[in-house]
Amino acid sequence: MRKLFGIGLLCVLGFVKAQTWKTEDQYVQKFAPYAVEEMEKYKIPASITLAQGLLETGGGQSRLAQLGKNHFGIKCKEDWTGKTMSHTDDAPNECFRVYEDPKQSYEDHSIFLATRKYYTKLFDLDPKDYKAWAHGLKKAGYATNPKYAHILISKIEKYKLYEFDNTTKDEVYYAILKLYPSLNNDAVFMAQLGQEKQNDKVTPPTVKVPYSQGSYAKKKSEVSDIIDSKTKVALLKNILVKNHPNGDLKFFIMPVDANVSDISKKFGISEKRLIKYNELENSKLEKNDIIFLEGKNSSGNTATYKAGIGETMHDIAQKFGIKLKKLYSKNRMEAGQEPKAGQLIYLQSKKPR
Repeated sequence: MRKLFGIGLLCVLGFVKAQTWKTEDQYVQKFAPYAVEEMEKYKIPASITLAQGLLETGGGQSRLAQLGKNHFGIKCKEDWTGKTMSHTDDAPNECFRVYEDPKQSYEDHSIFLATRKYYTKLFDLDPKDYKAWAHGLKKAGYATNPKYAHILISKIEKYKLYEFDNTTKDEVYYAILKLYPSLNNDAVFMAQLGQEKQNDKVTPPTVKVPYSQGSYAKKKSEVSDIIDSKTKVALLKNILVKNHPNGDLKFFIMPVDANVSDISKKFGISEKRLIKYNELENSKLEKNDIIFLEGKNSSGNTATYKAGIGETMHDIAQKFGIKLKKLYSKNRMEAGQEPKAGQLIYLQSKKPR
């Protein structure tokens, strides 16, 4: 029995075998940036984190991952004060943590390994030696399955996840493209890659913190706010607008969290129109959101698309430049209904009855 993590491994293994190659590839493409960022902060091999995520979630399909954004089966325990959900694992209706975003789950996983005494010896290992880490996790009692280390190694080698141990968060999209060259034809991915390249050119401002004026910690916090604000302005200034293959619609990838008002001021388009064009529920925009500067089309430029892990109908509508209402209609779905990973989504003609 593992000490904190709670997915029943044998059940997960049976579920993983039922997943398609496509589904697991989509998981890697989507979550590799998180794993690499955690590697830079905590020195845990990105290959290990990704392999564990693939295994724990059954390629992103598990109930915990879908409903709780919980990719590593972390239970509540006494120190958790956030949202929770019940899930039957080692016992009926156990308490599991619920995250606002999978990224929080990835960081919580890193913190767990970095702060528990059982795993201290792992950090003496070479962070590029995924085999040693896999066997080290098993030896430390991370999972009860005697083949756990070999299962992780198999995942890593099947999907060449070791490539992510040799990259950085600034280069991770190039590493993904190397593994999946077909993404060269994915307009949204390439726009995201282009925007990341633009972001790399923005140098955060340097502000000295005066020791003589009040609390140093307070001043440091104030300076951080100033730097964040100036960096945000610089990133918004460097937005890379591209033409979408669906009718050459002008769109871009959000380089930073912001509000519709920021985009409205930059492009001289009213907030009301931007919200309408992008069918937004509120004025908050997040990094990597797809934003159109004109109205979307009623049909896509390709016939069908398989929904990715955690993708909503709005995500797909934005990716292909299609009006959300039209997308629901083409797929004979009710507004608010979301697709399952791997579900075939019709973008041009109506789904056959």
